Amino acid sequence: MIMRIGIVILQDQRWSESGRRWRLAEEWGFDHAWTYDHLGWRDLVDGPWFDSMGTLTAAASVTRRIRLGTLVASPNFRHPAVFARQVTTLDDVSGGRVLLGLGAGGIGFDAAVLGGGTLPPRQRVDRFAEFLELLDLVLREDGTTWSGEWFAAVDARNNPGCVQTPRVPFVVAANGPRSMRLAARFGQGWVTTGSGGDDLEAWWRGVADLTARMDKTLASAGRDPASLDRYLSLDSAPVFSLRSADFFAEQVGRAAGLGFTDVITHWPRHSSWYAGDEAVLVDVATRLLPELRRVTR
Repeated sequence: MIMRIGIVILQDQRWSESGRRWRLAEEWGFDHAWTYDHLGWRDLVDGPWFDSMGTLTAAASVTRRIRLGTLVASPNFRHPAVFARQVTTLDDVSGGRVLLGLGAGGIGFDAAVLGGGTLPPRQRVDRFAEFLELLDLVLREDGTTWSGEWFAAVDARNNPGCVQTPRVPFVVAANGPRSMRLAARFGQGWVTTGSGGDDLEAWWRGVADLTARMDKTLASAGRDPASLDRYLSLDSAPVFSLRSADFFAEQVGRAAGLGFTDVITHWPRHSSWYAGDEAVLVDVATRLLPELRRVTR
């Protein structure tokens, strides 16, 4: 079976540099490419940062095959009726290549920049559940009216609708029981960052535990486990996945052994988060990628 391999290209570079990266990701044969859907992220908030949907639309215009996604969009600053229009536009421009990563939202810059208070975890998941349900409705049906605890919509339109039917695929971020149930209900894919761990082996044990929990969640929902694609963000581990080409290959193999259909790495940065050597990425992409995509699960 094919292991699909994706890469995150952070929107911290001007398009004169960033555009080259999106084109290379496709030329090298990556299956999907992503960017963060944040207004600012951790200490990078003090540096250059660009909008995710504008970046993905530009990426769609310079690529033809690679799938494009948000990792992940959240209700921190998104309203489903407005976001649905943006998603529909991106799906149209890309010719139906959107993968919509969605999550409950964190407690950092995005949660504070609009002046609202930081929600506790339970309320964030409550809001996320409503966000998913309304976004699903607006993307599938024309003329949605909704009144909920967190969102409202009056005759929200979706014409002409997504290129992908019945809507773009949702890749739902979930580590906890309630969010996993939401992934089982709404997701065509599930993405996880693992559950922490002070060292690499502890992180992998946490990933294995999460996959077992998702299996149980799908069984409880009466859903075929094979119907849900499984994405692992490799760089949530304590060690950057592109530390070396051999190390990356090992991590892909471990993910495949746990039943993941997709893995995601990050374009190396000069410093701070995902610091690494771009030469390792070039080596992986030009020498190992075809072989790694044929990893047996």
